[in-house]
Amino acid sequence: MKSSRLVSILLLLQTRGRMTAAQLAEELGVSVRTVYRDVEALGAAGVPLYGDAGHAGGYRLLAGYRTRLTGLNADEAEALFLAGAPGAAAQLGLGSVLAAAQLKVRAALPPELRAHADRISGRFHLDAPGWYTEAGAHRAPYLTAVADAVWNNRVLNVVYRRWQEPTDVERRLEPYGLVLKAGRWYVVAGPGPRTFRVDQILELTSLEEEFTRPVGFDLPAHWAEYQRGFHERLYRDKAEAVVRLAPGVTLARATRRDGSPAPDGWTTVTVAIESVEHAHAEFLRLGSDVEVLRPAELRARIARTVTELAARYGGSPAAGDD
Repeated sequence: MKSSRLVSILLLLQTRGRMTAAQLAEELGVSVRTVYRDVEALGAAGVPLYGDAGHAGGYRLLAGYRTRLTGLNADEAEALFLAGAPGAAAQLGLGSVLAAAQLKVRAALPPELRAHADRISGRFHLDAPGWYTEAGAHRAPYLTAVADAVWNNRVLNVVYRRWQEPTDVERRLEPYGLVLKAGRWYVVAGPGPRTFRVDQILELTSLEEEFTRPVGFDLPAHWAEYQRGFHERLYRDKAEAVVRLAPGVTLARATRRDGSPAPDGWTTVTVAIESVEHAHAEFLRLGSDVEVLRPAELRARIARTVTELAARYGGSPAAGDD
């Protein structure tokens, strides 16, 4: 909207000083011609704004002028709680709202605090997805619809894909909140509540029906408890493996160390594992820095894989693989 853009121009010039039309256009995502028209509108409204020509020119406000148009609207106030995760805000459709909110907060700060905030933002950045997660790898086409239902307490009917048979099932969800974990979005929804991956929603219908959130429901506390339960379920069979680790190598799930390091620096530890199949993949990632001693089934399976790899890479590439 033009009105919000005019306010943004005022706040940008107030916080940054002189800016060229090209810089303002890039910041606001509009054309330079639009900036020219907006500046004329501000001047006609009595804002003491003027431009300098030349290479070092640009627009600036009269010295000492400050606008008081720094109040946040409801959407901007809510979006500020995502200030540490701008990528997540953009996925939820709140990118521009968050930018406007941050600009207003920055404009309201005294110069010394504004400089301190700029220093922090220039030195710390949060990037939630993992290294090997490609952009769009966990694309969730219904994320904004789920977020809208969370905001407005709307019931959803979804077709959801799960791992066990039957894989595609219909579910009625009362979405209490969204969680971003390692690049994936999860919705915590009643009844239950239960947790669903948003990228596994195949179809979605938003109903006019509203639901009432449980009194006292705390999303961060629920998620922390859910994670604790997840790890307990993951290792409920208490399967263990005994492995030797090269010097400097550690495993987060090691439950105990068996004795002191050997003369060669290797240590023997006992590790909780989910299953032989899962542990097989996990330990192979460590390459020659780990040796599985027990269980025999896991050791034999890794040995078989290593033998197959050695045979495959021991000769010349197959014809046509150049």
